[in-house]
Amino acid sequence: MNTNILEDIFTPEDLRQLPAERLQEVSAALRKFIIDIVATKEGHLGASLGVVELTIALHYAFNTPKDLLVWDVGHQAYGHKILTGRRLQFHTNRRLNGISGFPKREESEYDTFGVGHSSTAISAALGMAIASNLKGDLDKHHIAVVGDASIASGMAFEGLNHAGVTKANLLVILNDNAIGIDPSVGALKQYLTKARVGYKPEQSNIIEALNFKYFGPVDGHDIGGLLEVFEQMKQIRGPKFLHVITTKGKGLKRAEEDQVKYHAPGKFKPETGELLTYDTAGLPLKYQDVFGLTLVELAKKNEKIIGITPAMPTGSSLKFMMQAFPERAFDVGIAEQHAVTLSAGMATQDFVVFCAIYSTFLQRAYDQVIHDVALQKLPVIFCLDRAGLVGEDGATHHGVFDIAYLRCIPNLIIATPSNETELRNLLYTAQLGIELPLAIRYPRGRGIQKVWETPFEEVAIGKANCLQEGDDLVVLSIGNMVYNANKAIEKIENKSIGHYDMRFVKPLDEEVLHTIFKKYKYVVTIEDGVVTGGFGSAVTEFAAKHDYKAKIRSLGVPDEFIQQGKIKELQEIAKINVEYIEEVIVSLLQNL
Repeated sequence: MNTNILEDIFTPEDLRQLPAERLQEVSAALRKFIIDIVATKEGHLGASLGVVELTIALHYAFNTPKDLLVWDVGHQAYGHKILTGRRLQFHTNRRLNGISGFPKREESEYDTFGVGHSSTAISAALGMAIASNLKGDLDKHHIAVVGDASIASGMAFEGLNHAGVTKANLLVILNDNAIGIDPSVGALKQYLTKARVGYKPEQSNIIEALNFKYFGPVDGHDIGGLLEVFEQMKQIRGPKFLHVITTKGKGLKRAEEDQVKYHAPGKFKPETGELLTYDTAGLPLKYQDVFGLTLVELAKKNEKIIGITPAMPTGSSLKFMMQAFPERAFDVGIAEQHAVTLSAGMATQDFVVFCAIYSTFLQRAYDQVIHDVALQKLPVIFCLDRAGLVGEDGATHHGVFDIAYLRCIPNLIIATPSNETELRNLLYTAQLGIELPLAIRYPRGRGIQKVWETPFEEVAIGKANCLQEGDDLVVLSIGNMVYNANKAIEKIENKSIGHYDMRFVKPLDEEVLHTIFKKYKYVVTIEDGVVTGGFGSAVTEFAAKHDYKAKIRSLGVPDEFIQQGKIKELQEIAKINVEYIEEVIVSLLQNL
């Protein structure tokens, strides 16, 4: 046998061959393996460290993959991946052509359900359990592991509500560490906090009231205790709920002490947890920080400004507003639908509401955007962070669909700032008073301007910006693609190429478009979003409506889910990188 016990474990069946007294040894080895890899390759750290013992106990006590195990979100699933045949590939985690950072069905039979957004595990596992009953497979177990931040979501409660009136052999495990990415919030968090210290309220347990058999709280780092309770629960039919107490970042002192920073800390020293810092002096600010700091600047003068985010105060940088004006900034937890309609409600009372939400998460509140905001013409300002390709988080997190899914909604303005100054000016313009809802989409990561605190200027809604005139070919770009298009055009010598930063996808600047289509033979549109139904489609629809004959070439994310990788790698795959834009322009110019 190898000196490192982990090297003999390729599947959970190998794990189950070990005597139970050796599982603590597996725990130490697994935790060290995760720390060593994430220290150099980066990724989500704290959540997976917190469930090492729970992961081992689950795969030891249950007959996976026959018994179906569903992880909520997936941040906590690194140990699961390592124990289910992917230890030797784990160094490729979140890299191009490597394994995904989240459970993924096509990657392993042990990944029973693909997850990236939160609060889906209970519904999915319940669906599997009901299906097993219908097939007569009554001995199969179905386990959903859900975090205390995720279980507060409406969808999680919908699953619990349904499960409680079924005979499904479902086990919901609450991994309670009192934190998601940021600290958990809300009344349910307060209830769970009391339960953690043994508080027994006079009213019935909220979980038991939903017809679950409740167990806990139990120590999530006690493998022996977990195995004992699992054996008890395996003998009980129907919906069951186990409340497990864990510590996020367990086993790495700095990760335990600063759980927000060590959720996904970047590179660090594995021995100490000390972060490897880089000199960021002189670098442009991140777009999220430009948003957060600008909002505070505006809120100092406008007392009607409100900030709302669904569980992402750090990620969206609404934390600055929460620190400066705590009474006017709200983290509502993982509840995107509630965040949107809460914003709508406040907008009816003449408040200026900025709803800061990742592009990929706004998808979860689509009906609310239509029914509660746009239909009623309520001027909610959606600040869509992480719009476009986001990198290593992959297909579940790319914000590439927002233009297409928002463009079809009446009464909705869609703005795409090309730099930090444009973002600031759009935020400034929005709080001056707009009559319709506004979505401002901006990318993940750093901007392109070293000086970002420029004086505010009002932006004319629906007006494009001509960057340069040309003769026969024009490029229409939006958002961060303005930068890529500029770089591509600069590389083409002795050619007169027109270039417009369109700035708004809706309403389009039709006056400018009429001028463009009357002048140019070739029109190239470029967007960091799906080309199907996106900005390029809008331009093509305009041309068709007015019977213009110019040839249109639309560049954008193709009709497929793009995997994980560095943003530059993914832009190359999507063919919206500088080199490909240059190639397209040169090819079209040769046809003139």
